[in-house]
Amino acid sequence: MKYDYLIVGSGLFGSIFAYEATKRNKKCLVIDKRSHIGGNIYTKEVEGIQVHEYGAHIFHTSNQEVWDYINQFATFNRYTNSPIARYGNEIYNMPFNMNTFNKMWGVITPQEAKAKIEAQIQEAGITEPKNLEEQAISLVGQDIYEKLVKGYTQKQWGKPCTELPPFIIKRLPVRFTYDNNYFNDLYQGIPIGGYTQIIEKMLSGSEVRLNCDFFEHRETLTKEADKIVFTGMIDQYYDYCYGTLEYRSLRFETEVLDMDNYQGNAVVNYNEYEVPYTRIIEHKHFEFGTQPKTVITREYPVTWKAGMEPYYPMNDEKNNTLYQKYLRLAAEENNVIFGGRLGLYQYFDMHHVIAKALECVKKELID
Repeated sequence: MKYDYLIVGSGLFGSIFAYEATKRNKKCLVIDKRSHIGGNIYTKEVEGIQVHEYGAHIFHTSNQEVWDYINQFATFNRYTNSPIARYGNEIYNMPFNMNTFNKMWGVITPQEAKAKIEAQIQEAGITEPKNLEEQAISLVGQDIYEKLVKGYTQKQWGKPCTELPPFIIKRLPVRFTYDNNYFNDLYQGIPIGGYTQIIEKMLSGSEVRLNCDFFEHRETLTKEADKIVFTGMIDQYYDYCYGTLEYRSLRFETEVLDMDNYQGNAVVNYNEYEVPYTRIIEHKHFEFGTQPKTVITREYPVTWKAGMEPYYPMNDEKNNTLYQKYLRLAAEENNVIFGGRLGLYQYFDMHHVIAKALECVKKELID
């Protein structure tokens, strides 16, 4: 065999594994069907601005090991995620906090806000939520649900909230403080100069082939390596033998505008169902940019179909049950390791992926 590992996918999971393997004198071949490395965290410079090609990627973690690990590869700035939600011509702070409640009801104290929410919950009288709508109202009341949950959620999932299971929203973050920081994590920031540089450093010791589809060259590629690290769709790896897992996909519309500031914030959610996109990202604000032009991206959720890029696993009961069948097949493999969102069929943030990759490295290369 020419390589110790064939790594399918150059996103965070595959790249971390390649970096750690090459440090231990293993030979790695990394392939990616896209024309660039980095998977969904790929960033590209446009007009001097680092553009997040596949949606906003804001790094956050409370895991010191993960934070120290990623900081080997880039310097992170002090960006704090403070998205705003637009409903018609009304602007609300996210997550739901005292600024949100003051704008919605004119309340000033936490006691007033709690009383307002509790009164609406009691009025609704929902004891056993049967769907997502009832679950949300039972948690935050009618007003917040209507303006800040309903439209956005229906766009995101492609179904009315009355047809979505209640467990999708186990809890809704409600803060009775005037704090617009979206994440509670100890560490947060954006790498100065974008994410692609991180992946470049991780893959510097590996052979990389782009525009290379594993499934088109499967027989040849598998003969080149002792083991496979697979970060694509696990159901596709097994030729959908038990059926197709469901995903949600995204469509992005990016444009350069001849102005220095379009919306005044990196992320603005559009909560009305009638607006077809869920959010607009203005990339320069991630790095406090002062460029004369700006770049914005509208993000449209779409129903995933074969051949499209899968972004979000549909982790409902039906799909999780189906995934367990594929997981049993994976457990029988001696020479294949599955990783990442698609390989493990689970929604991960970046810090989760790093932790999972380091766990895999420990098991495969250290223990």
